[in-house]
Amino acid sequence: MRQTRIARNIWLGIENLLLHKLRSFLTMLGVVFGVGSVVAMLSVGEGASKEALEQIRKLGSNNIIISSMKSAEEEAASTQHSHRAMSIYGLTYEDYRRVASSFKDIQRAAPVKLTRKDSRLRERALELRIVGTTPEWSELVPRDIVAGRVLLQADLDKQAPVTVLTEFGARKILATESTIGQTVRLGGDQFEVVGIVKSESGQAGNIQIPDQDVDAYIPIEVARRYFGDIFTKRTSSGDEREKVELHQMIVQVDDPKKVEAVAAGIERMLEQFHKKKDYVVSVPLALLKQAEAMKRRFNIVLGSIAGISLLVGGIGIMNIMLASVTERTREIGIRRAIGAKRRQIVYQFLIETVVLSTMGGLIGLGVGGLIPLLITYFSGMITMMTLKGILVPLLISMTIGILFGLYPAVHAAKVDPIVALRHE
Repeated sequence: MRQTRIARNIWLGIENLLLHKLRSFLTMLGVVFGVGSVVAMLSVGEGASKEALEQIRKLGSNNIIISSMKSAEEEAASTQHSHRAMSIYGLTYEDYRRVASSFKDIQRAAPVKLTRKDSRLRERALELRIVGTTPEWSELVPRDIVAGRVLLQADLDKQAPVTVLTEFGARKILATESTIGQTVRLGGDQFEVVGIVKSESGQAGNIQIPDQDVDAYIPIEVARRYFGDIFTKRTSSGDEREKVELHQMIVQVDDPKKVEAVAAGIERMLEQFHKKKDYVVSVPLALLKQAEAMKRRFNIVLGSIAGISLLVGGIGIMNIMLASVTERTREIGIRRAIGAKRRQIVYQFLIETVVLSTMGGLIGLGVGGLIPLLITYFSGMITMMTLKGILVPLLISMTIGILFGLYPAVHAAKVDPIVALRHE
């Protein structure tokens, strides 16, 4: 019986709204645009945050990346004396041995030696980034194997001239040639291709992702024997010679909770053996936490801005319902005269506002879902709709309907039946 009465009241509310279709539609527009803007802005924010967080996760939340860099003094000296003998800076092989053996929480570590060389296969040529490393690299920077295999400990032990190419480099150099087993020239030396892997590229926050599209991975001892530790770097002011033993170390900690403590310990250790600050310790986990905190703040700001539109829509609903109460004063008087209670009058007007706000919210969801699709289609920007991003605006629109409809409903219920019957 009670359910039948509620259904009848809802239907009565819908009928009253349909008597003034245009006015009801225009009243809903505020909620439609409010909900649509909230959904669209949250989707854009979620997509941007997801892309940034994915880039950071690719670095490994258990990893610590230590990179060589010129100290401020070395940089200033290079600028002032472009023809000075040689710049010596960065991580050393001894640093790697100390770090790998001194911390029991370190699960694995990989040294990285970088240089750029032209690679050739007959008439095809491409400049590749040569990455001298150990088999641990493929565990610390895991990427899908397209063909063949990754570097093995046997390659390191034998100091075998083998290389693993990225898919991009393999397509450019090998083209229609057979892939695994092919011999390519890196710099002035011949290397056998034993594997091809997919790679990622880009930057996460201020940390460069370890691998690039133009990488060629070779055993680190081979890189040291063939290319040495001294590199010539071409600049606008002339050639600069640099001696760098290791360009990078990637360290994996066994527990994410210990990552920041181990990073601090590594930094203290390096300070003892480096007179100048010629290295930087990067912790992707700290960057991840920072990005997640920024994502929450970003969503709150976007939601608050878009929520103003919903507030305006709610004020519009209250304004129209107050006008409706004035128009229907005689109807209210008749209903009260034949026995309708005040709460029934409240329910009638409240149902109308909730119907308006709910319908507006549902249409707004459609509009809000369409906008991110158009943004992705025309700009290529990643957008992402979440269940929370859909339900929260809809619930807010229904709540606004109740809150802003309550005053007009109570105002209607307080109308004196005798005064109402005299109203023209």
